[in-house]
Amino acid sequence: MSVPFLEQGTYELLQQVARFFAERHQTQVYLVGGALRNLLLGQPSVDWDLVVVGEAPLLARQLADTLGGYYAHMHEKASRVVVRTPAGEWTLDVAPLTGASIEEDLRQRDFTVNALALPLDVLLSLSSSSSLASLPWIDPCGGLADAHARLLRAVNAEVFRSRPVRLLRAIRLARRYSLQIEPTTEALIRHDAELLATEVAERLHAELYRLLEQEDATRSLHLLDRYGLLTVLVPELIPARGMPQPPPHYWDVFEHSLETVSALEGVARTLYPDPSPLDELSCSSWCLPLLMAPEQTETMAQLRALVAEASRQNLLQLAELTKPAWKLAALLHDIGKPATLSYDEQGISHFYGHQQAGVPLAEDVMKRLSASSHDRHLVRLVTLHHMRPGQLAQQEIVTPRAIRRYFVDLGTQGLHVALFSLADHLATYGPGYGGRPAGAWEAHLTCVALLLRSYLYERERFLPTRLLTGHELMRRLGLEPGPLIGELLEVIAEARAEERIHSKEEALWLAREYLQAHATGSSEAPDPDSDS
Repeated sequence: MSVPFLEQGTYELLQQVARFFAERHQTQVYLVGGALRNLLLGQPSVDWDLVVVGEAPLLARQLADTLGGYYAHMHEKASRVVVRTPAGEWTLDVAPLTGASIEEDLRQRDFTVNALALPLDVLLSLSSSSSLASLPWIDPCGGLADAHARLLRAVNAEVFRSRPVRLLRAIRLARRYSLQIEPTTEALIRHDAELLATEVAERLHAELYRLLEQEDATRSLHLLDRYGLLTVLVPELIPARGMPQPPPHYWDVFEHSLETVSALEGVARTLYPDPSPLDELSCSSWCLPLLMAPEQTETMAQLRALVAEASRQNLLQLAELTKPAWKLAALLHDIGKPATLSYDEQGISHFYGHQQAGVPLAEDVMKRLSASSHDRHLVRLVTLHHMRPGQLAQQEIVTPRAIRRYFVDLGTQGLHVALFSLADHLATYGPGYGGRPAGAWEAHLTCVALLLRSYLYERERFLPTRLLTGHELMRRLGLEPGPLIGELLEVIAEARAEERIHSKEEALWLAREYLQAHATGSSEAPDPDSDS
């Protein structure tokens, strides 16, 4: 038998759970929370929350044994059971009743659509004609009506004060389920926004990352800003708001930072082997016409093929660019601009050195958000190096030396940063791409393709194994340890990448000539292929 509002596998599992508790005469067991909300909003769910009257950890452990699942004690409020079957995987969180009754428990929750319950034993009496409306809902806060109206309403005025992370959750739920935040709850969010700064960092991290995992993250960031939450999370963005940028920038520093997130999603989506049609892409639409312009079809096809090959070699994954860490990198990449603002004699603003100035600021933000060391390093790389591919694209010739130095500094992540730079470029010129220099976008695409092609097919030339170690260099030339050894190794590596030397003896000759030039004050390294 099946019921119309539950998938067959889910229904069968929940019936087993209901029988387990019934056999132990545990009649006060309730389905609660997000899974019920999902049912009402027509969304599937594999995570189910149960509230029990009794020893929740013991019951959860016994339930795991009965279902052949895995048990994990989470904290004093919940234990988790994970069940894997050929039909799928489900998570059951079992928690004790909070308060004297289930109604009191529900009144302590966050939003009315989450403050619903059903007695678990109702699952034992369902029939194929059962409907959601016929179920014995426990609804002390009006969640059924709000779900029907697709409204997000706080259960009470203390919701955000008792747990400030719910401020972020409100935005995530509104975006995830297309809910309208009702006016009183909007006022509460704005009033309590500053409390977000008092929340535990790990909670902020988890909720913000879940929000940014959703597509069209720029819309989420704008919602955070609308309610005064974004600059509580990242106060470093406050001076960026309204800070104008010189041509060719379309947006001020603040809006450019947000729109770079959207452009990054657009770049990732259009570089998939089979890009989605224009009307199916969920990211903001302003950047898509250029990404899919007919005159760029051939160049984009070449770049798409290079990305596919890099993915095949496990050097690059497009999906990485749509993960929360990369979206944070996009948001923070220009965070050093306000601190470096200056004006020239013509009154034109400049942000010299904003990449270097932005690194400690971005690192502080990521630390406050309890980001992993991997994510902090990624944001640092992007902040420091995001302009380099664009600067290379402006050169008449991209030299092997420049390519080598780029990948020496960034390694494999240089591939991702190159694609990121396309998003930064798009968000510089903005909608309509008006006022762009002739061929600027084409040159940038071509340069990024060159970087990818060089790393894929010529990285042994650009990043060859060393002909000499530092220790051998010191022994053969009678040198002492110091910065000069690093200089010599770099000179040798560049000469080999440019195919000016090919052997250890040539490397030693080059080092000797460099030392002689260094001693006489010459700034140019010798060329072993010259006739002089």
